This record gives sequence, C-alpha cells and structure tokens, in this order.
Amino acid sequence: QVQLVESGGGLVQPGGSLRLSCAFSGFTFSRFAMYWYRQAPGKERELVASITGTGGSTDYADSVKGRFTISRENAKNTVYLQMNSLNPEDTAVYYCNTTRFTSGVPYDYWGQGTQVTVSS
Repeated sequence: QVQLVESGGGLVQPGGSLRLSCAFSGFTFSRFAMYWYRQAPGKERELVASITGTGGSTDYADSVKGRFTISRENAKNTVYLQMNSLNPEDTAVYYCNTTRFTSGVPYDYWGQGTQVTVSS
C-alpha cells in the first residue's frame, strides 16, 4: 500500500513562495513517477506538475511554468513542489499523487492534501 503525506502549505502574500513536501512510503520510491495536483474551490482538480522516477524529466501546467519547480530526493522518499511568485489564482488544496500498476490494473494513490492560500 502506498502512503502519501503532504506538508508545507499555508498562507502567503502575493509574490511570495512556499515549498510543499510529500513523503512517500510503502514501495520503492524511485520506481514511481510523482504528480502534484491542485483543486480550487468550485473547480476541477488539475495537474500542476509531474516528475519521473529518476527525476530526469519534469512537466508543468502552462499556468505554473517558470514559477513552480518539482523535484525529488529518492534517498528521502520525498517529492517537493517549490512555488514562487505566487498569486491569488494559485489558492487551492494541493495533492500529491502516484499510480501503481498491479497486473496491469492502475491504482491511484492520493495524499490528504495541503491548503495553500495566497492573499494579502
């Protein structure tokens, strides 16, 4: 069973920065691509950033490119989301996610989420 625990959310002023962390447990972390999603009130959950198991490839939503950076430390079983130049539109609950395939069947795992509020 994969377990994901996010931390690092909070209240920040526009233009500020936050770093989210997601601690992974249950299997060999480096075998899993990792994803950060977010969900704002009244909106659908959206993919923000992704990173391969080795960390060699990353991808971002257009809305966060150049401002957010996803990274991972496989020795610490942790994935990060560094968020800079935050604006009120970034306010959302941020979720860590990964998928494990068992006999070809995908199982999605989610953390509990961490609230990010950007406001003056």
